[in-house]
Amino acid sequence: MFARPFTHHAHPLELVRHFTPNWFTVTMGTGVFALLLNQLPGPAWLPGLAAEIWRANIVLFSVFSLAYLAHWALYPRQAAKIFSHPVMPMFLGAIPMGLATITNGTLAFGHDPQLALRLWEVDAVLSVLTGLGVPLAMVVTQKHMLESMTGVWLLPIVACEVAAASGALLAPHLPQDVAANLVLAGYGLWALSVPLALGILTILFLRLVLHSLPAPELAVSSWLALGPLGTGALGLLLLGQAAPGPHPYERLPKLDFAEAALFA
Repeated sequence: MFARPFTHHAHPLELVRHFTPNWFTVTMGTGVFALLLNQLPGPAWLPGLAAEIWRANIVLFSVFSLAYLAHWALYPRQAAKIFSHPVMPMFLGAIPMGLATITNGTLAFGHDPQLALRLWEVDAVLSVLTGLGVPLAMVVTQKHMLESMTGVWLLPIVACEVAAASGALLAPHLPQDVAANLVLAGYGLWALSVPLALGILTILFLRLVLHSLPAPELAVSSWLALGPLGTGALGLLLLGQAAPGPHPYERLPKLDFAEAALFA
């Protein structure tokens, strides 16, 4: 006999009290599945199915967002303790990456570049806050050992490069001035993410050599190493393709020698 869902909680608010950001990884996978399904060759009904899965993902993301906001509103002290936990804050990176799949779907299914741009702006801000804030918390408030390191460390870091790739997909659908700024911002997001992610991969390899494989329940985290390798390369390729259109470098202000000396 299977227990009815949520019956192990004494009160419905317990669902909010125990809600954690790792649930947003569901929206990452669901959103990517919808986008991939839309690009596969197949019967005529396949794009329609992909669009319905994307819409279901929006519902999931909205429910999870409301639950997590309620968690912070009703239990702020407990919510703030996440930054002292050695694993759970890593999943904060799943929030902007889940939103990125909705942003890309707004182009693929909704065909609304302006709405996609607004969503991308939110996604970029969340990615930077996560990509910089979580590593800072790791240094200041958490305790880590090389033996306990896993690929989960990559989750908050990779969010910026995902936003960079998403911005590169969006740029060709916008006016040139906006697209130019988007491409430049994408290169900045890429630079915030990929070098640090590659450094983490190097240390992760050292951890595997010195301490063997992680525990069985954490073995799936090894696949996260594919994220910065695949998305990092894809983001750079997409930004390179988008750059010739808006010509971002031609729009940069030219500095004279005096101004250049100030920057030096």
